[in-house]
Amino acid sequence: QVQLAESGGGLVQAGGSLRLSCAASGRTFSSYAMGWFRQAPGKEREFVAAIRYSGGNTYYADFVKGRFTMSRDNPKNTVYLQMNSLKPEDTAVYYCAAARRTGVALRLPREYDYWGQGTQVTVSS
Repeated sequence: QVQLAESGGGLVQAGGSLRLSCAASGRTFSSYAMGWFRQAPGKEREFVAAIRYSGGNTYYADFVKGRFTMSRDNPKNTVYLQMNSLKPEDTAVYYCAAARRTGVALRLPREYDYWGQGTQVTVSS
């Protein structure tokens, strides 16, 4: 069982930056792949970024490449999402998620087993 808690969301102007954190409980955090998703009002939850167990491989949605960076600190049981050059269309609730299974692409919500409550990110124009 893993419990996830996101933090770091808020209101920022377009072009600004935010860093989201996701703190995980449990002693097996390093064995989980982690992902970030987001959901805007009236839209489906969409993949943002993911990182494998060791942190050696990261994956990004095309619309955040070059702007967002995901990382993990296994001793601290925490993953991060550094978001730069934010745009109004990045406004959404951002969720972190943990995946136990291996051999998956980590781009679909159904591939994840645990979810946080989400943190709101609002980018003003």
